[in-house]
Amino acid sequence: MSEEKLAFQAEVSRLLQLMVHSVYSDKEVFLRELISNASDACDKLRYEALTRPELTAGDPEFAITVRVDPKARTIEVADNGIGMTREELISELGTIARSGTGAFVEQLTGDAAKDMALIGQFGVGFYSVFMVAERVEVTSRRAGSDEAWRWSSDGGGQFTVGEAERPGRGTSVVVHLAKAEKSWLEPGALRRIVTTHSDHIAVPIRLAEAEAEPETVNQASALWTRPKREITEEQYKEFYRHAGHAFDDPWLSIHYKAEGRHEYAVLLFVPSVKPYDLFDPARRNRVKLYVHRVFITDDCQELLPAYLRFLRGIVDSEDLPLNLSREMLQSSPMLTRMKGAIARRVLSELQKRADKAPDEFAAFWGNFGAVLKEGIYEDEERRPELLKLARFHSTAGDELVGLDAYKARMKEGQKAIYYITGEEPKALRQSPQLEGYRARGIEVLLLTDPVDDFWLTVVSEYDGTPFRSVTRGAADLAEIAAEAGEAADPEALRPADVATVVALVKQHLGDAVKDVRASERLTDSAVCLVADEGGLDLHLERLLKAQGQLQATQGRILEINPKHALIRAIAKEAKAAGAADRLADVSALLLDQALIVEGESLPDPAAFSRRMAAIMAKGLAV
Repeated sequence: MSEEKLAFQAEVSRLLQLMVHSVYSDKEVFLRELISNASDACDKLRYEALTRPELTAGDPEFAITVRVDPKARTIEVADNGIGMTREELISELGTIARSGTGAFVEQLTGDAAKDMALIGQFGVGFYSVFMVAERVEVTSRRAGSDEAWRWSSDGGGQFTVGEAERPGRGTSVVVHLAKAEKSWLEPGALRRIVTTHSDHIAVPIRLAEAEAEPETVNQASALWTRPKREITEEQYKEFYRHAGHAFDDPWLSIHYKAEGRHEYAVLLFVPSVKPYDLFDPARRNRVKLYVHRVFITDDCQELLPAYLRFLRGIVDSEDLPLNLSREMLQSSPMLTRMKGAIARRVLSELQKRADKAPDEFAAFWGNFGAVLKEGIYEDEERRPELLKLARFHSTAGDELVGLDAYKARMKEGQKAIYYITGEEPKALRQSPQLEGYRARGIEVLLLTDPVDDFWLTVVSEYDGTPFRSVTRGAADLAEIAAEAGEAADPEALRPADVATVVALVKQHLGDAVKDVRASERLTDSAVCLVADEGGLDLHLERLLKAQGQLQATQGRILEINPKHALIRAIAKEAKAAGAADRLADVSALLLDQALIVEGESLPDPAAFSRRMAAIMAKGLAV
């Protein structure tokens, strides 16, 4: 087959355009990424050869060779791993193979400095080579195949694929360096990059200059098998970047060996930035499973609960069989026990960090709190630990608060943990439903993650104290003393007048509301809407409607504030002859006002406009 010219996927073209014109300061990561890919290829073949030993016959020892040729201005990274077919070359190198790269591209702004900063968040793997290359050639031969193929591109809008010759299995990437990038040809620089970034790679990495004999420059032993005392912080960082294909530093490293009924080594990392796929609907974890140092899979969803999917790293079992099938993974009771034990250890380490460095933990929670809250909903066994870890915005200030701290500063007479759910803290702080609680100095949690509405449906209390929404049911504030200095209102309506207004508004609104009642929770606003005690919280109802899971809106209760000037004016007007007809529009406007404050759409905007105009005209005419 002759050489064929193909176009890059549009997203890849945009990404390569950025790489070719890069001013990124850490360009040396290109070599780290190529070596990491070569290591992965060796791991994949080692596993496949368990059932097909003929694939490694004649060449059983895996190795990665980095060869530099100053005259040709090239760096070659070659491996004897799994290799690629023609179709795999096109798929892996010509299209967006990972959703993360797509997310990276979607955030490109056109500002080179800002766009390159995104590398630290997403990582771009193979494509980073175009930061230093004017042309790249990839020659690959799939293990077990006699055919080899060459992929070539200058980082423009196209690449070519054609037949090639290669003496054995594996992949060779030849980087033709741009003229301004000749400094990477120094063997000393390459040795430094390998020992700094890839020393942990379990495959020997050999460095050769031109035709010289290759020299192994890394330790070539699995990092997680070494004692912790022998591993430096820098080695942990580089292993994290390799295992997670990440560019940031780990926020937390968790390294231990479990012994007893089951033995396995664990080396996990919490990223310092959100991984690209954190909110992917598939909710897949990216932790790699090894058995006896042999890579098995990076798609073992039975290894960790979904709410810990932000973790990166490896788990290496001494007990699982090497010929582990997908069916065995899904049904293994051993994996189930490992999953529970690893989750407990991770939560324990997070709690230690929360106790020791609360400010650092607040930053972690800002990145991953919404994901951990999924565990509060799903993981009944570890729910107490997750609730203890949880942090929330509140009306007490800008700092996040835990439930233990909240309980420690509850007011005398307060019997519940109060909360309100919504879109963002700033808007929630202005909610009229908070007024009575603020007047009594009661702290209210401001819950703004969509998952909050759902875990609260299965969690009724924390350490014996019930959760209570401030937008559902009657406010239970009578037993809690108001803040000092709050005097009784001499103009407050008599109970009989309040009852008259309530009856009048209820008559006018009819089935538009479930009920009308005087409010304990309002101090400044005239009206607000609340859900019935047994009904859905207001924000949850909106979410379910938006997702098509709820068709009809449940009836709301309209609460009126007897201390508000508007309500007092209505009470006064209600005593006049013919007031019932004159106040019909006012009653409708009270409901419209409450809906607007809640961010709801009005059922009849035209009628609202007409009523508002009429009321304003009447007021101006006085």
